[in-house]
Amino acid sequence: MKKLSSPSFGATALAMAIGLTTGTAAFAAPSGTVAFLMPDQASTRYEQHDFPGFKAEMSKLCADCKVLYQNANGDVAQQQQQFNSVISQGAKVIVLDPVDSTSAASLVKLAQSKGVKVIAYDRPVPTTPADYYVSFDNEGIGKAIAQSLVQQLKDNKVPMDKGGLLQVNGSPTDAAAGLIKKGIHAGLQDSGYKTLAEFDTPEWAPPKAQQWVSGQITRFSTQIIGVVAANDGTGGGAIAAFKAAGVNPVPTVTGNDATIAALQLIISGDQFNTISKPSEIVAAAAARVAVGFLAGETPKSEMKLYDTPSQLFVPAVVTAKNLKAEIIDKKIATANELCTGRYADGCKKLGISN
Repeated sequence: MKKLSSPSFGATALAMAIGLTTGTAAFAAPSGTVAFLMPDQASTRYEQHDFPGFKAEMSKLCADCKVLYQNANGDVAQQQQQFNSVISQGAKVIVLDPVDSTSAASLVKLAQSKGVKVIAYDRPVPTTPADYYVSFDNEGIGKAIAQSLVQQLKDNKVPMDKGGLLQVNGSPTDAAAGLIKKGIHAGLQDSGYKTLAEFDTPEWAPPKAQQWVSGQITRFSTQIIGVVAANDGTGGGAIAAFKAAGVNPVPTVTGNDATIAALQLIISGDQFNTISKPSEIVAAAAARVAVGFLAGETPKSEMKLYDTPSQLFVPAVVTAKNLKAEIIDKKIATANELCTGRYADGCKKLGISN
């Protein structure tokens, strides 16, 4: 998979987002209706980051455009109804983060049969090419968190024959989770550390991840030397399972999304890493592509994924060592948000102060 060269989300990444449309960064803004359909409310990111970022960029680029927002709350049938509804309301471009990547193929075909453009967002639609795909590099995310964990184990001189790892993947119906899973496999390959067991977490639900990890603690006990979890929710579920079992210290656990809860777990030393991927950047890129489509332009792409023109952004791995630089200094989260209650002492140790 081809990746962007920039390792962080500074001016370079924003410039790349601006350059998604053909030729010029500025074009005559048309009017029209654009829909932004998100998959679930299990993660707070969609209401707090993705949609606000998308709406703000649409307001800049197309003041006369109408933006429709719906969240399917993890329900495939509800997302289908929402999809039909926004088409009936005149949407000419639909930004779709599918609940189920496979069933979304019928939605893409329906829209395209009516001349409506579909931008796959965050999660690709593997079986039917959308008109564009905008995301972070999910396969790269999986590989990065796994390699980071392996390096930590080696730095701590954890013997390869002492035990092995658990792998907690995302939802089996989410193609992005499949890409993260593939990346994790690549990151662990040839590491010397074996995988004890692996689990695809239905609906990315943290309680289901916690339940599975609890069973593996009973099964493997002290053989578990680390957990590669595909996101912060499943990582948090794994950590909760170890805590409930009285395991101290908790083995090395990964994450992804840089949620406030996960960043606090890194500060407290319970979680090892996460991935910083400010959703607003991808949301803004999706808005630029949408307005380009409304203007009758063909967005540029550096690559194709599942036969879909695609733009992928490179995320940053965050550990305790660089949390201040990647999160606080880049204003992704504030010290006031992170350094509350029992996390205050950990913040001081990391040089973070309110």
